[in-house]
Amino acid sequence: MHISEGYLSGPVLLSGAALTAIGTAVGLKRLDYDQIAQGGILASAFFVASLVHVPIGPSNAHLIMNGIIGLLLGWAAFPVILVALLLQAVFFQFGGITTLGVNGLIMAGPAVIVAYVFGPWIGRSGWVGTAAAFASGAGAIALAAIVMAASLFFTDEKFMAVAGTAIVVHLPIMGIEGVITAFCVGFLKKVKPEMLSG
Repeated sequence: MHISEGYLSGPVLLSGAALTAIGTAVGLKRLDYDQIAQGGILASAFFVASLVHVPIGPSNAHLIMNGIIGLLLGWAAFPVILVALLLQAVFFQFGGITTLGVNGLIMAGPAVIVAYVFGPWIGRSGWVGTAAAFASGAGAIALAAIVMAASLFFTDEKFMAVAGTAIVVHLPIMGIEGVITAFCVGFLKKVKPEMLSG
């Protein structure tokens, strides 16, 4: 879901960079010292999950894991995801330096949103907690695809077909991420439920 360099307009790039900078500042302020190791592990999971990607025009489809990152870290998802995106841009030329702010917003913004919307429900037992965890994983991908599509659309309306295709291509990824997130949350409930309190 990285947007490559050379496609987005200046106003979209600046808006994405500004919003990501704000989110990162809030995330760093709320990041507890005890969460730093957890953030590093989640950044590496994000980094590895999104290495395998399928190109789609100016973007690509891949696993992101932003739903579980949002549930575990909340606002701290911004700096964690931003570090992983920076490393991917430097080492593998995924996305790019100029699109770092937009790509950070695309992936970290939905992570924070699902943490607020579904986070209070994942601690519940039975199907309610499982459904909330699934919705977190799937919803984070859906929102990320919508933000990516909006970034392309606000750059140039000619990107509308590509934006629509990107959303459709991510439908199966939404299901896969929902299942993975539900599994991770179920596992954490059994072995370390305090990790889900954030």
